[in-house]
Amino acid sequence: MRLAVLGSGSRGNGMLIEHGQTCLLVDCGFSLRATEQRLAQLGRSGADLAGILVTHEHCDHSRGVKALSDKYAVPVYLTRGTARQRALSALRQVCPIDTRQSFQAGDITVRAVAVSHDAAEPCQYVFEAAGLRVGMLTDLGHAGEDVVQAYADCDALLLEANHDEQLLAAGPYPPALKRRVGGHRGHLSNRQCRQLLERLAPGRLQQLVLAHISEKNNTLAEVAAAMPQERLRRCRVTYAQQHQVLDWLEVQ
Repeated sequence: MRLAVLGSGSRGNGMLIEHGQTCLLVDCGFSLRATEQRLAQLGRSGADLAGILVTHEHCDHSRGVKALSDKYAVPVYLTRGTARQRALSALRQVCPIDTRQSFQAGDITVRAVAVSHDAAEPCQYVFEAAGLRVGMLTDLGHAGEDVVQAYADCDALLLEANHDEQLLAAGPYPPALKRRVGGHRGHLSNRQCRQLLERLAPGRLQQLVLAHISEKNNTLAEVAAAMPQERLRRCRVTYAQQHQVLDWLEVQ
C-alpha cells in the first residue's frame, strides 16, 4: 500500500490511498482545477480514481467533490448524514456507508470510524489490504477508547496535530472560534496528538504523517517538539502542509 497527500489544512484537504489496481481519494477540498493539478504531480488523474471518500461536509474537505465526481463518473462514499448536507446533496453517484461495518472499495477494505467533530455525521477511515493497515484521523476534538481501538496496530497513520494550545489562546481567532477549535468537537492539539500516539503504542508504525496543521495557531517546530520521540524512533515522520503535495509514501 501507499499514500500521498494533495494538501492538508483549513483551505483544502485530500489524501490518496492506493493498493493493487485501486486508487482512492479521501476528501476533495480544492477546486476541480487545483485538484487535477495536484493529482498530476502524483502521476494520477481523476480517471484513475475508483472512489472518493468524504469524511464530512465542511468545505475544506468537500469543495471539489461534486465537480470531480461528475467529470470522471467517480462514485462517492459518505455517511447518510453527510450526504444530506447542502454541499453534497446533489451528488449523482452516492454510495452510503455505515460506521458500524466495513466495506470493500476495489482491492481495499475500508472501515469508517465515527468521530467527535462539529459536523452532521463525521467519520474518518482505516484502510486494509495485504495484511497492512493505513489510518487517517483528522478533524476530531477528542479520541475516545473506540477510536484508540480502531487505529491500533496501523502500519501508517495520517494524524491531526492542529494547534498549539498556547498559540491558539494568544492567536488572532475570535473567542467563539477559539472555543470551537479547542473544544470537544473541534480539532486535536499537539498535546492531544502526542497523548493519542502514546495510547496507540505504535510498535509497528512505519509512516506517521502529521496533518491539518494550523497556519495561524501552530508551527512545525511546535509539532515536532510535542511528539513522543522514543515511541517514534523506528518510524518515519513527515508533515503534510497546505500548499505542498506530499509525495507517495510506501508501506510494506
